[in-house]
Amino acid sequence: MLSYRHGFHAGNAADVLKHAVFVFTLGHLQRKAGPLLVLDTHAGAGLYDLASAEAAKTGEFREGIGRLAAGARDAPELLAGYLALVKARNPGGGLAVYPGSPVLALAMKRPQDRLAFHELHPADHRKLADLTARRRGVTVERTDGLKGLVAHLPPAERRGLALIDPSYEIKTDYDKVAAALAKAVRRFATGVYILWYPVIERPRIDALLAAVAAAGIRKVYRLELGMAPDAPGYGMTASGMLVVNPPFTLPGAAGVALPWLAERLGARGPAVAEWLVPE
Repeated sequence: MLSYRHGFHAGNAADVLKHAVFVFTLGHLQRKAGPLLVLDTHAGAGLYDLASAEAAKTGEFREGIGRLAAGARDAPELLAGYLALVKARNPGGGLAVYPGSPVLALAMKRPQDRLAFHELHPADHRKLADLTARRRGVTVERTDGLKGLVAHLPPAERRGLALIDPSYEIKTDYDKVAAALAKAVRRFATGVYILWYPVIERPRIDALLAAVAAAGIRKVYRLELGMAPDAPGYGMTASGMLVVNPPFTLPGAAGVALPWLAERLGARGPAVAEWLVPE
């Protein structure tokens, strides 16, 4: 299924947490001079016009990045780098565009790093390909991102970060991401992996967490922010991510950032920052 378009949801509360953790983690890895592979399994279009019909239809960015744009100065460490990159993409002030994970990665790319983006949707793939055209060390493939993840591993660079964030349109995606993550870790145990998930039906997330824990993967840190308490019915109440081999600074930074973020976003659900599987 290819009905999902991230333009309707770009910059929402889930994006804020996901992209903040992504930027923070990538920045930590770049403290070492050695080259990195940065892989994005479901990259989307890359850059989103917040005045577009898609963004205006849902208005989700107003309850996400829209609540933070004016508060970047006092942002905790986990969010500071991410908010600076969003601001850099909007030099005129305000919020005209929102940078997705590929554009954030492009902004942080060093000459020695390699970026590999995967996107199946034809229109979004074309936009991302145009956006990254003639950039050295960058590839955009119209292939299944979970298969692409495994195919790229282990990387020649011997260091890498993978962002895994499918739309979960199909219920079997929950099983597929757990299996793909386990296979990726078996091929490249020292890689850093960020697996994003939406909380729509809590039992599905419980099953996903159990599958990851049962796969024998070590060092898995979990972050989750609930915009509303869990509730039956259609709609995402929270989002979270599992970070395999996280930066040693992530737990401390998350402990400070989640209360700050919850207050500014008006979150009413649970906030989680804990080890799912310790070392």
